[in-house]
Amino acid sequence: MNIFVSNLNFKVRSEDLKNLFSQYGEVLSTKVITDKFSGKSRGFGFVEMKNDDDGQRAIAELDQKDFEGRNITVSVAKPRTEGGNGGGNGGGRRDFRSRDNRE
Repeated sequence: MNIFVSNLNFKVRSEDLKNLFSQYGEVLSTKVITDKFSGKSRGFGFVEMKNDDDGQRAIAELDQKDFEGRNITVSVAKPRTEGGNGGGNGGGRRDFRSRDNRE
């Protein structure tokens, strides 16, 4: 089970998440997401647990609990969507001439 954890204290590292979630079952991996330029935490991360029941229990017991001075939000991670970054305006050329003057 893949779990999304947000509102993390910026000092929290992947190992800290592993220690926290290991209380609920076997943790396969943890990852605190960092800014690719500064390397600083972005305040959220992911935990992968081996057993779904253990993951559900961790979510139920840790959501909105204080961890390192902040009330963390814990939920089932949503699958990534294709296309990556999202947003944007298509990047195409914009034609700002009035509608009446277009050919």
